[in-house]
Amino acid sequence: MRSEVEDKTRYAVAAAVQLPNVSDIEFEASLTELRELAKTLGFKVVHTFVQKRTGFDTTGYLGIGKRQEIHDFVNHGVEGEGAIPGAAAFAGQIDAILVDHEISPSQARNLEKEVGCEVMDRTMVILEIFHNNARSRAARAQVEIARLGYMAPRLREAAKLAGPQGRQRSGAGGRGGGESHTELDRRKIRDRIAELQQEIVAMDVERKTQRARRQERQGLAGVALVGYTNAGKSTLMRALTGSEVLVANKLFATLDTTVRTLHPESVPRVLVSDTVGFIKNLPHGLVASFKSTLEEALDASLLLHVIDASDPGFERQLQVTDDVLHEIGADAVPRIRVFNKIDHVGDSEAQAECEAALREKYPDCVVMSARRPDEVARLRLTIISFFQQGLVEAELFLPWSAQQLRGELYASCEVLEERADEEGAFFRVRGEPDTLMILREQFAQA
Repeated sequence: MRSEVEDKTRYAVAAAVQLPNVSDIEFEASLTELRELAKTLGFKVVHTFVQKRTGFDTTGYLGIGKRQEIHDFVNHGVEGEGAIPGAAAFAGQIDAILVDHEISPSQARNLEKEVGCEVMDRTMVILEIFHNNARSRAARAQVEIARLGYMAPRLREAAKLAGPQGRQRSGAGGRGGGESHTELDRRKIRDRIAELQQEIVAMDVERKTQRARRQERQGLAGVALVGYTNAGKSTLMRALTGSEVLVANKLFATLDTTVRTLHPESVPRVLVSDTVGFIKNLPHGLVASFKSTLEEALDASLLLHVIDASDPGFERQLQVTDDVLHEIGADAVPRIRVFNKIDHVGDSEAQAECEAALREKYPDCVVMSARRPDEVARLRLTIISFFQQGLVEAELFLPWSAQQLRGELYASCEVLEERADEEGAFFRVRGEPDTLMILREQFAQA
Protein backbone atom coordinates (compact mmCIF):
# COMPACT_ATOMS: atom_id res chain seq x y z
CA MET A 1 0.00 0.00 0.00
CA ARG A 2 1.31 3.43 -0.93
CA SER A 3 1.51 5.88 1.93
CA GLU A 4 0.19 9.42 1.78
CA VAL A 5 3.72 10.83 1.85
CA GLU A 6 4.43 9.09 -1.44
CA ASP A 7 1.42 10.67 -3.15
CA LYS A 8 1.53 14.26 -1.92
CA THR A 9 4.40 16.70 -1.50
CA ARG A 10 4.27 18.53 1.80
CA TYR A 11 5.98 21.82 2.57
CA ALA A 12 8.45 22.28 5.40
CA VAL A 13 11.06 24.67 6.72
CA ALA A 14 14.40 23.56 8.14
CA ALA A 15 16.09 25.02 11.20
CA ALA A 16 19.56 24.54 12.65
CA VAL A 17 21.86 25.99 15.28
CA GLN A 18 25.54 26.24 14.41
CA LEU A 19 27.70 25.71 17.48
CA PRO A 20 31.19 27.26 17.75
CA ASN A 21 33.00 23.93 17.21
CA VAL A 22 31.20 23.22 13.89
CA SER A 23 32.80 24.56 10.71
CA ASP A 24 30.75 26.28 8.01
CA ILE A 25 31.45 23.41 5.58
CA GLU A 26 30.35 20.73 8.04
CA PHE A 27 27.30 22.75 9.05
CA GLU A 28 26.12 23.25 5.46
CA ALA A 29 26.79 19.58 4.62
CA SER A 30 24.58 18.49 7.51
CA LEU A 31 21.80 20.86 6.39
CA THR A 32 22.05 19.57 2.82
CA GLU A 33 21.71 16.05 4.18
CA LEU A 34 18.62 17.07 6.17
CA ARG A 35 17.02 18.49 3.02
CA GLU A 36 17.73 15.23 1.19
CA LEU A 37 16.18 13.27 4.05
CA ALA A 38 13.15 15.56 3.85
CA LYS A 39 12.82 14.83 0.13
CA THR A 40 12.85 11.09 0.82
CA LEU A 41 10.07 11.59 3.35
CA GLY A 42 7.96 13.59 0.90
CA PHE A 43 8.72 17.12 2.13
CA LYS A 44 9.81 20.08 0.06
CA VAL A 45 11.94 22.41 2.16
CA VAL A 46 11.04 25.96 1.08
CA HIS A 47 13.25 27.92 3.49
CA THR A 48 16.03 27.29 6.00
CA PHE A 49 16.54 29.20 9.24
CA VAL A 50 20.01 29.16 10.80
CA GLN A 51 21.41 30.66 13.95
CA LYS A 52 24.89 30.78 15.49
CA ARG A 53 24.83 30.17 19.24
CA THR A 54 27.21 28.95 21.93
CA GLY A 55 24.61 26.34 22.90
CA PHE A 56 21.05 25.20 22.24
CA ASP A 57 18.28 27.17 23.93
CA THR A 58 17.01 24.89 26.69
CA THR A 59 13.43 26.07 26.18
CA GLY A 60 12.95 25.81 22.43
CA TYR A 61 16.31 24.88 20.80
CA LEU A 62 16.49 28.21 18.89
CA GLY A 63 16.59 31.63 20.48
CA ILE A 64 13.30 33.42 21.10
CA GLY A 65 13.90 35.91 18.29
CA LYS A 66 14.55 33.18 15.72
CA ARG A 67 11.49 31.28 16.90
CA GLN A 68 9.43 34.42 16.27
CA GLU A 69 10.89 34.71 12.75
CA ILE A 70 9.84 31.15 11.97
CA HIS A 71 6.37 31.79 13.40
CA ASP A 72 5.97 34.86 11.16
CA PHE A 73 7.12 32.94 8.08
CA VAL A 74 4.94 29.91 8.75
CA ASN A 75 1.81 31.92 9.49
CA HIS A 76 2.26 35.14 7.48
CA GLY A 77 4.90 34.45 4.82
CA VAL A 78 7.49 36.89 6.18
CA GLU A 79 10.84 36.52 7.86
CA GLY A 80 12.68 38.98 10.03
CA GLU A 81 12.68 42.50 8.66
CA GLY A 82 10.87 41.82 5.39
CA ALA A 83 9.13 39.45 3.07
CA ILE A 84 10.95 36.65 1.27
CA PRO A 85 10.20 36.64 -2.49
CA GLY A 86 7.37 34.19 -3.07
CA ALA A 87 7.07 33.40 0.63
CA ALA A 88 3.49 34.64 0.88
CA ALA A 89 2.38 31.64 -1.17
CA PHE A 90 3.47 29.36 1.68
CA ALA A 91 1.67 31.24 4.48
CA GLY A 92 -0.44 28.68 6.28
CA GLN A 93 0.87 25.89 4.00
CA ILE A 94 3.86 24.76 6.06
CA ASP A 95 3.29 21.28 7.49
CA ALA A 96 6.41 20.90 9.61
CA ILE A 97 9.61 22.44 10.86
CA LEU A 98 12.57 20.04 10.54
CA VAL A 99 15.29 20.52 13.14
CA ASP A 100 18.82 19.40 12.28
CA HIS A 101 19.55 17.94 15.72
CA GLU A 102 17.89 15.58 18.14
CA ILE A 103 16.07 17.80 20.63
CA SER A 104 14.40 17.04 23.92
CA PRO A 105 10.66 16.40 24.23
CA SER A 106 10.15 19.70 26.06
CA GLN A 107 12.10 21.66 23.44
CA ALA A 108 9.99 20.09 20.69
CA ARG A 109 6.76 20.80 22.58
CA ASN A 110 7.64 24.46 23.22
CA LEU A 111 8.85 25.02 19.67
CA GLU A 112 5.68 23.47 18.27
CA LYS A 113 3.49 25.73 20.43
CA GLU A 114 5.38 28.88 19.42
CA VAL A 115 5.77 28.12 15.71
CA GLY A 116 2.31 26.70 15.15
CA CYS A 117 3.13 23.54 13.19
CA GLU A 118 4.51 20.06 13.72
CA VAL A 119 8.15 19.78 14.81
CA MET A 120 10.27 16.86 13.63
CA ASP A 121 13.86 16.59 14.77
CA ARG A 122 16.53 14.82 12.72
CA THR A 123 16.07 11.52 14.55
CA MET A 124 12.32 11.50 13.99
CA VAL A 125 12.79 12.21 10.26
CA ILE A 126 15.16 9.26 9.90
CA LEU A 127 12.90 6.97 11.92
CA GLU A 128 9.91 7.84 9.73
CA ILE A 129 11.90 7.11 6.57
CA PHE A 130 12.95 3.76 7.95
CA HIS A 131 9.36 3.04 8.99
CA ASN A 132 8.05 3.80 5.49
CA ASN A 133 10.77 1.89 3.61
CA ALA A 134 11.36 -1.24 5.69
CA ARG A 135 10.06 -4.31 3.87
CA SER A 136 11.31 -7.47 5.54
CA ARG A 137 9.85 -8.79 8.77
CA ALA A 138 13.16 -8.31 10.60
CA ALA A 139 13.65 -4.74 9.39
CA ARG A 140 10.09 -3.76 10.33
CA ALA A 141 10.55 -5.16 13.82
CA GLN A 142 13.87 -3.37 14.27
CA VAL A 143 12.43 -0.06 13.14
CA GLU A 144 9.43 -0.42 15.43
CA ILE A 145 11.72 -0.95 18.42
CA ALA A 146 13.66 2.19 17.56
CA ARG A 147 10.47 4.24 17.09
CA LEU A 148 8.97 3.01 20.35
CA GLY A 149 12.20 3.80 22.19
CA TYR A 150 12.11 7.31 20.73
CA MET A 151 8.43 7.82 21.61
CA ALA A 152 8.52 6.61 25.22
CA PRO A 153 10.15 9.70 26.83
CA ARG A 154 7.93 11.99 24.73
CA LEU A 155 4.63 10.70 26.06
CA ARG A 156 4.79 12.95 29.12
CA GLU A 157 5.17 16.03 26.93
CA ALA A 158 2.31 14.87 24.72
CA ALA A 159 0.15 14.55 27.84
CA LYS A 160 1.00 18.14 28.78
CA LEU A 161 -0.17 19.32 25.38
CA ALA A 162 -3.42 17.37 25.80
CA GLY A 163 -4.21 19.10 29.09
CA PRO A 164 -5.75 17.61 32.23
CA GLN A 165 -8.57 15.81 30.40
CA GLY A 166 -8.01 12.10 30.18
CA ARG A 167 -4.75 12.09 32.11
CA GLN A 168 -6.21 9.74 34.70
CA ARG A 169 -7.74 6.44 33.78
CA SER A 170 -10.18 4.58 36.00
CA GLY A 171 -9.13 1.43 37.72
CA ALA A 172 -11.09 -0.81 35.34
CA GLY A 173 -8.51 -2.63 33.26
CA GLY A 174 -5.60 -0.78 34.83
CA ARG A 175 -3.36 -1.29 37.81
CA GLY A 176 -5.35 1.10 39.95
CA GLY A 177 -7.44 4.24 40.06
CA GLY A 178 -4.36 6.45 39.96
CA GLU A 179 -2.71 5.05 36.84
CA SER A 180 -2.48 7.64 34.09
CA HIS A 181 -2.81 7.25 30.35
CA THR A 182 0.89 8.02 30.08
CA GLU A 183 1.86 5.28 32.54
CA LEU A 184 -0.30 2.74 30.73
CA ASP A 185 1.09 3.75 27.35
CA ARG A 186 4.67 3.54 28.58
CA ARG A 187 3.99 0.11 30.04
CA LYS A 188 2.51 -1.02 26.72
CA ILE A 189 5.60 0.28 24.94
CA ARG A 190 7.91 -1.66 27.27
CA ASP A 191 5.88 -4.83 26.74
CA ARG A 192 5.83 -4.37 22.97
CA ILE A 193 9.61 -3.76 22.83
CA ALA A 194 10.22 -6.94 24.84
CA GLU A 195 7.95 -8.89 22.49
CA LEU A 196 9.71 -7.54 19.39
CA GLN A 197 13.15 -8.27 20.84
CA GLN A 198 12.15 -11.90 21.34
CA GLU A 199 10.95 -12.07 17.73
CA ILE A 200 14.23 -10.60 16.47
CA VAL A 201 16.28 -13.11 18.47
CA ALA A 202 14.27 -15.94 16.89
CA MET A 203 14.66 -14.44 13.40
CA ASP A 204 18.40 -13.97 13.93
CA VAL A 205 18.83 -17.62 14.85
CA GLU A 206 16.80 -18.69 11.82
CA ARG A 207 18.71 -16.38 9.47
CA LYS A 208 22.13 -17.52 10.74
CA THR A 209 21.11 -21.15 10.30
CA GLN A 210 19.92 -20.53 6.74
CA ARG A 211 23.08 -18.60 5.89
CA ALA A 212 25.33 -21.34 7.29
CA ARG A 213 23.48 -24.03 5.32
CA ARG A 214 23.63 -21.97 2.14
CA GLN A 215 27.36 -21.33 2.43
CA GLU A 216 28.10 -24.93 3.39
CA ARG A 217 26.06 -26.23 0.46
CA GLN A 218 27.33 -23.83 -2.18
CA GLY A 219 30.78 -22.90 -0.91
CA LEU A 220 30.14 -19.21 -1.45
CA ALA A 221 32.41 -16.34 -0.49
CA GLY A 222 30.82 -13.14 0.79
CA VAL A 223 31.30 -9.51 -0.25
CA ALA A 224 29.32 -6.71 1.41
CA LEU A 225 28.83 -3.25 -0.09
CA VAL A 226 28.98 -0.66 2.66
CA GLY A 227 29.13 3.10 2.60
CA TYR A 228 27.27 6.31 2.88
CA THR A 229 23.68 6.35 1.75
CA ASN A 230 23.32 7.51 -1.87
CA ALA A 231 26.97 6.70 -2.70
CA GLY A 232 25.86 4.46 -5.56
CA LYS A 233 25.98 1.08 -3.80
CA SER A 234 22.78 -0.21 -5.41
CA THR A 235 23.95 0.85 -8.89
CA LEU A 236 27.25 -0.96 -8.30
CA MET A 237 25.37 -3.98 -6.97
CA ARG A 238 23.33 -4.07 -10.14
CA ALA A 239 26.44 -3.80 -12.31
CA LEU A 240 28.35 -6.54 -10.48
CA THR A 241 25.51 -9.04 -10.32
CA GLY A 242 23.35 -8.23 -13.34
CA SER A 243 20.32 -8.19 -11.06
CA GLU A 244 17.34 -5.86 -10.99
CA VAL A 245 17.71 -4.06 -7.67
CA LEU A 246 16.18 -0.72 -6.74
CA VAL A 247 18.24 2.27 -7.85
CA ALA A 248 16.82 5.57 -6.58
CA ASN A 249 18.29 9.03 -5.99
CA LYS A 250 17.06 9.10 -2.40
CA LEU A 251 18.67 8.63 0.97
CA PHE A 252 17.92 5.23 2.47
CA ALA A 253 16.32 3.87 -0.71
CA THR A 254 17.79 0.51 0.40
CA LEU A 255 16.96 -0.72 3.90
CA ASP A 256 16.66 -4.48 3.60
CA THR A 257 19.80 -6.40 2.72
CA THR A 258 19.82 -7.65 -0.88
CA VAL A 259 22.01 -10.65 -1.73
CA ARG A 260 22.96 -11.73 -5.27
CA THR A 261 25.69 -13.84 -6.90
CA LEU A 262 28.60 -12.14 -8.67
CA HIS A 263 28.02 -12.38 -12.42
CA PRO A 264 29.45 -14.00 -14.45
CA GLU A 265 29.95 -16.64 -11.79
CA SER A 266 33.46 -17.24 -10.56
CA VAL A 267 35.46 -19.82 -8.64
CA PRO A 268 34.80 -19.65 -5.81
CA ARG A 269 31.26 -18.40 -6.29
CA VAL A 270 30.87 -15.01 -4.63
CA LEU A 271 27.78 -13.62 -2.90
CA VAL A 272 27.43 -9.83 -3.04
CA SER A 273 25.19 -8.10 -0.49
CA ASP A 274 24.01 -4.48 -0.42
CA THR A 275 23.54 -3.10 3.08
CA VAL A 276 21.68 -0.12 4.52
CA GLY A 277 23.52 3.16 3.97
CA PHE A 278 25.23 5.04 6.75
CA ILE A 279 24.58 8.68 7.62
CA LYS A 280 25.99 11.28 9.97
CA ASN A 281 24.37 11.18 13.41
CA LEU A 282 22.48 7.98 12.73
CA PRO A 283 20.22 7.57 15.80
CA HIS A 284 21.89 5.25 18.30
CA GLY A 285 18.68 3.25 18.59
CA LEU A 286 18.88 2.45 14.89
CA VAL A 287 22.56 1.54 15.01
CA ALA A 288 21.77 -0.95 17.76
CA SER A 289 18.60 -2.38 16.23
CA PHE A 290 20.01 -2.59 12.71
CA LYS A 291 22.95 -4.74 13.72
CA SER A 292 21.24 -7.78 12.23
CA THR A 293 20.69 -5.89 8.96
CA LEU A 294 24.37 -4.99 8.97
CA GLU A 295 25.41 -8.54 9.87
CA GLU A 296 26.11 -9.17 6.20
CA ALA A 297 29.07 -6.83 6.71
CA LEU A 298 30.16 -8.77 9.80
CA ASP A 299 29.84 -12.14 8.02
CA ALA A 300 31.49 -11.01 4.80
CA SER A 301 35.06 -11.96 3.95
CA LEU A 302 35.53 -8.67 2.11
CA LEU A 303 33.96 -5.21 2.35
CA LEU A 304 33.64 -2.85 -0.59
CA HIS A 305 33.50 0.60 1.01
CA VAL A 306 31.72 2.65 -1.68
CA ILE A 307 32.41 6.41 -1.59
CA ASP A 308 30.95 9.14 -3.81
CA ALA A 309 34.09 10.69 -5.35
CA SER A 310 32.07 13.61 -6.72
CA ASP A 311 30.78 14.74 -3.31
CA PRO A 312 32.87 17.58 -1.84
CA GLY A 313 32.19 16.19 1.63
CA PHE A 314 33.23 12.62 0.88
CA GLU A 315 35.99 12.61 3.52
CA ARG A 316 33.42 13.32 6.24
CA GLN A 317 31.20 10.58 4.82
CA LEU A 318 34.15 8.18 4.71
CA GLN A 319 34.80 8.84 8.38
CA VAL A 320 31.12 8.30 9.26
CA THR A 321 31.21 4.88 7.60
CA ASP A 322 34.47 3.96 9.36
CA ASP A 323 32.95 4.97 12.71
CA VAL A 324 29.80 2.91 12.21
CA LEU A 325 31.77 -0.14 11.05
CA HIS A 326 33.87 0.18 14.19
CA GLU A 327 30.72 0.47 16.29
CA ILE A 328 29.27 -2.79 14.93
CA GLY A 329 32.61 -4.61 15.14
CA ALA A 330 33.20 -4.90 11.38
CA ASP A 331 36.34 -2.76 11.20
CA ALA A 332 38.58 -5.87 11.23
CA VAL A 333 37.10 -7.23 7.98
CA PRO A 334 39.41 -6.72 4.93
CA ARG A 335 38.26 -3.69 2.97
CA ILE A 336 38.67 -2.13 -0.48
CA ARG A 337 37.81 1.55 -0.83
CA VAL A 338 35.85 2.07 -4.04
CA PHE A 339 35.58 5.71 -5.12
CA ASN A 340 32.47 5.65 -7.30
CA LYS A 341 30.87 8.30 -9.54
CA ILE A 342 34.19 9.57 -10.92
CA ASP A 343 32.23 10.37 -14.10
CA HIS A 344 30.33 13.03 -12.11
CA VAL A 345 33.48 14.97 -11.20
CA GLY A 346 33.74 16.94 -14.46
CA ASP A 347 35.46 16.61 -17.82
CA SER A 348 38.16 14.02 -18.53
CA GLU A 349 40.94 16.30 -17.28
CA ALA A 350 39.14 16.95 -13.98
CA GLN A 351 38.49 13.23 -13.59
CA ALA A 352 42.17 12.41 -14.17
CA GLU A 353 43.27 14.99 -11.58
CA CYS A 354 40.75 13.71 -9.04
CA GLU A 355 41.78 10.10 -9.62
CA ALA A 356 45.48 10.94 -9.21
CA ALA A 357 44.80 12.77 -5.94
CA LEU A 358 42.72 9.87 -4.60
CA ARG A 359 45.32 7.25 -5.50
CA GLU A 360 48.04 9.32 -3.84
CA LYS A 361 46.09 9.58 -0.59
CA TYR A 362 44.54 6.07 -0.72
CA PRO A 363 47.13 3.93 -2.59
CA ASP A 364 45.10 0.70 -2.70
CA CYS A 365 41.78 2.27 -3.66
CA VAL A 366 39.68 1.64 -6.78
CA VAL A 367 38.50 4.72 -8.70
CA MET A 368 35.65 4.06 -11.10
CA SER A 369 32.12 4.63 -12.31
CA ALA A 370 29.55 1.88 -11.81
CA ARG A 371 28.10 2.93 -15.18
CA ARG A 372 31.28 2.03 -17.12
CA PRO A 373 31.30 -1.72 -17.92
CA ASP A 374 35.09 -1.94 -18.36
CA GLU A 375 35.69 -0.45 -14.91
CA VAL A 376 33.09 -2.76 -13.34
CA ALA A 377 34.86 -5.70 -15.01
CA ARG A 378 38.18 -4.64 -13.48
CA LEU A 379 36.59 -4.41 -10.02
CA ARG A 380 35.12 -7.87 -10.52
CA LEU A 381 38.60 -9.25 -11.26
CA THR A 382 39.92 -7.53 -8.14
CA ILE A 383 37.21 -9.24 -6.06
CA ILE A 384 37.90 -12.64 -7.61
CA SER A 385 41.65 -12.23 -7.07
CA PHE A 386 41.02 -11.60 -3.37
CA PHE A 387 39.14 -14.87 -3.00
CA GLN A 388 41.57 -16.86 -5.13
CA GLN A 389 44.51 -16.10 -2.86
CA GLY A 390 44.08 -19.43 -1.05
CA LEU A 391 43.42 -21.50 -4.16
CA VAL A 392 45.90 -24.02 -5.56
CA GLU A 393 46.40 -25.56 -8.98
CA ALA A 394 46.31 -29.29 -9.63
CA GLU A 395 45.83 -31.82 -12.39
CA LEU A 396 42.95 -34.29 -12.19
CA PHE A 397 42.24 -37.30 -14.34
CA LEU A 398 38.66 -38.37 -15.08
CA PRO A 399 38.15 -41.69 -16.91
CA TRP A 400 35.63 -41.85 -19.74
CA SER A 401 33.49 -44.18 -17.61
CA ALA A 402 32.87 -41.38 -15.05
CA GLN A 403 32.12 -38.39 -17.25
CA GLN A 404 28.97 -37.74 -15.21
CA LEU A 405 31.30 -36.06 -12.70
CA ARG A 406 32.35 -33.35 -15.19
CA GLY A 407 29.51 -31.08 -14.07
CA GLU A 408 30.61 -31.25 -10.44
CA LEU A 409 34.20 -30.50 -11.46
CA TYR A 410 33.24 -27.40 -13.44
CA ALA A 411 30.87 -26.23 -10.68
CA SER A 412 33.45 -26.40 -7.88
CA CYS A 413 36.70 -25.49 -9.65
CA GLU A 414 38.07 -23.21 -12.31
CA VAL A 415 39.16 -25.35 -15.26
CA LEU A 416 42.32 -23.84 -16.75
CA GLU A 417 43.05 -26.50 -19.37
CA GLU A 418 41.56 -29.75 -20.63
CA ARG A 419 43.14 -32.48 -22.76
CA ALA A 420 42.20 -36.08 -23.47
CA ASP A 421 43.66 -39.46 -24.42
CA GLU A 422 42.25 -42.92 -24.96
CA GLU A 423 41.51 -43.55 -21.25
CA GLY A 424 39.92 -40.26 -20.26
CA ALA A 425 40.32 -36.51 -19.80
CA PHE A 426 43.00 -34.56 -17.92
CA PHE A 427 42.06 -31.27 -16.30
CA ARG A 428 44.36 -28.57 -15.00
CA VAL A 429 42.24 -26.82 -12.40
CA ARG A 430 42.36 -24.16 -9.68
CA GLY A 431 40.33 -24.60 -6.51
CA GLU A 432 40.17 -24.92 -2.74
CA PRO A 433 42.64 -27.53 -1.41
CA ASP A 434 39.87 -29.42 0.43
CA THR A 435 37.66 -29.40 -2.66
CA LEU A 436 40.46 -30.77 -4.86
CA MET A 437 41.18 -33.55 -2.38
CA ILE A 438 37.52 -34.62 -2.35
CA LEU A 439 37.34 -34.57 -6.16
CA ARG A 440 40.54 -36.56 -6.48
CA GLU A 441 39.12 -39.25 -4.18
CA GLN A 442 35.85 -39.36 -6.12
CA PHE A 443 37.65 -39.65 -9.46
CA ALA A 444 39.92 -42.41 -8.13
CA GLN A 445 36.89 -44.46 -7.07
CA ALA A 446 35.03 -43.92 -10.35
